[in-house]
Amino acid sequence: MIRRVEWITIAVILAAYLVIGDLYAVRTPAWQAPDEPAHYNYVRQIADDHRLPVLKMGDWQQDYQEALKASGFNPALLARLETVQYEDHQPPLYYLLEAPIYALTDGNLKELRLFSVLMGAGVVICAWSTLRLLLARWPILALAGAGFVAFIPQHLAILGSVSNDALAELVAGLTLLAVVIYLGVNRPVPSSDGATSAPAGSPVEMRDVHPAALGVLVGIALITKTTIYFLAGIAVLAVLLRWRRERWPRQRGAAHLAAVLIPALLIGGAWWMRNLHVYGGTDFLGLQRHDAITVGQMRRTTHIDQICGGSTRCYLENFARTTFHSFWGQFGWMALPMPTTVYRVFLLFTLAVLAGALFFAWRHHWPRSLDGPPRDALIAFAAVIVLVGAEYVLYNRTFVQFQGRYLYPALIPLGFLVAIGLGGWTSLVERRFPVLAGLPVAAMAGLAAFAVYALESYIVPNLPVW
Repeated sequence: MIRRVEWITIAVILAAYLVIGDLYAVRTPAWQAPDEPAHYNYVRQIADDHRLPVLKMGDWQQDYQEALKASGFNPALLARLETVQYEDHQPPLYYLLEAPIYALTDGNLKELRLFSVLMGAGVVICAWSTLRLLLARWPILALAGAGFVAFIPQHLAILGSVSNDALAELVAGLTLLAVVIYLGVNRPVPSSDGATSAPAGSPVEMRDVHPAALGVLVGIALITKTTIYFLAGIAVLAVLLRWRRERWPRQRGAAHLAAVLIPALLIGGAWWMRNLHVYGGTDFLGLQRHDAITVGQMRRTTHIDQICGGSTRCYLENFARTTFHSFWGQFGWMALPMPTTVYRVFLLFTLAVLAGALFFAWRHHWPRSLDGPPRDALIAFAAVIVLVGAEYVLYNRTFVQFQGRYLYPALIPLGFLVAIGLGGWTSLVERRFPVLAGLPVAAMAGLAAFAVYALESYIVPNLPVW
């Protein structure tokens, strides 16, 4: 009965995500999501020209793009919209998958958005499956973590747009799930009589993942988006952690590393060789070409000098504040924030989660009480958060891109923190009041309701529909 309730609950979470995601995709006005015209034009060029586009001078048009945003994409200015093509350097997989949808629907923007929403459903499933393995003793917390991933308003806004973020997060989720399984979190556990049994309630019945599967997933990441290139490091780290824990001979460990690296380099290398041919020099990612053509895009030094009057402290405050706000919800092209009171509530929630996570770890004697596979999985999760955060900071050392969505590749580890943080607080009262054990899931139901409220109260009334 308990297991049946768990499956029903995750089905409800997934259904609610699909409904709310569809609402964001349908009710958000056209082009009112970061970089959506440029992503759309990448798909259009593949569908119409039957080739991958090449980033060139003129694809970034600072004055025109600012005029579009300032006017709310007034139809009178859209005659040149198809010339906005500054995402043409991006790895191609998302756009190749969207191209058939474009062709079948005559380029219908909403249908392309809904395909991104569908990819997001895969992210939610990966989040639950991964957290269910790590939190086998606390299945309700795994559900809460999946709900967190599903219902962040800004996350729904991004997944409800044409953006390669959707596929990037799906690939990251699949890779983290594979890493957790590879590390042995769901492997049958020997009992005292020599028999083995799978971890209780495991939704994933695979006993192992071949390292070559990790390599293929990393290779797919390399042709999806540069913001998830960190997954190569996570896959290598997983091999090294298992190598150390199981005390493999050198030959076996090297074989696992080769099984990860060879398919990854073969898949990613084909894309890099194409870029070297197209862009020349050492520009295997097209980023040198991107930096050369984005004339006028705000740089960090310009922000410090012109916006902050030379104050680095002001820059850091703006960085932290805008990152936090836009992680939860700062809509349109970052020009539509929510009320200050909302962010204060989310700040209190964040602080409460961090305190609860510390209490949860103390109460359960983490990490000392963890055996090898879960401990290694948490090391991998910590590495994801560190690497994604480092990528974000390094990107902002050049450009001013205070957008919390760049942290979303780490949403599953962050969902884990939210889950145990809420679990830390409910553990104080659930023995006396068992019904309160469901509060973490109820909190995520509240987040889902707020996501709908944010759409109807902040986005729809304030973004123009022409």
